[in-house]
Amino acid sequence: MTLAFIRHGQTKWNFEGRLQGSSDIPLNDTGRAQAAEAVGVLAGTDWDAIVSSPLSRARETAQIIADGLQIELGPSYDNLIERHYGDGEGANAEEIAERWPDHLYPGLESLDSVVARALSALETIAAEYGDANVIIVCHGTLIRYTLAAMAGRSFDAIRNGSVATFERTADGWNVLTVNDEPVVALDAV
Repeated sequence: MTLAFIRHGQTKWNFEGRLQGSSDIPLNDTGRAQAAEAVGVLAGTDWDAIVSSPLSRARETAQIIADGLQIELGPSYDNLIERHYGDGEGANAEEIAERWPDHLYPGLESLDSVVARALSALETIAAEYGDANVIIVCHGTLIRYTLAAMAGRSFDAIRNGSVATFERTADGWNVLTVNDEPVVALDAV
């Protein structure tokens, strides 16, 4: 089973540098173009299904990709919703620096909770789809820290519309690509 995480395309809040989190902000035209570009990255490989977070920016990205690859859009999973940033949602960098310089927003969901939700969603998807190759459209923080937990290392921020691939093995998960680039083994660096 090979899976691909794709971060949804850009939204107005992404463009404005606002903390988005679990707020349901739709794609903008750049985001729609990024979703279409992801089709090109995924083309030439066999994908059986595409699923997503229920937030509209992820669902629309998934629909654009499903149409481009000519596969059916599958269900959404609540456990794939982006990290809840509490009172910080909607704030830009200047407002955050002024009000929460430590980035500890009231109502902030822990990263451990985000990763646990994502891993639970992956187990559900694996159980429902068996050996199928599944594309999962969701969110940057969830993708970044879930891949880090799988690989035992950190990764840079996840770009809008980028693809990260990983596979299920007998020993767990093996991360293959992040931000459209192959993952280099730490001992090879």
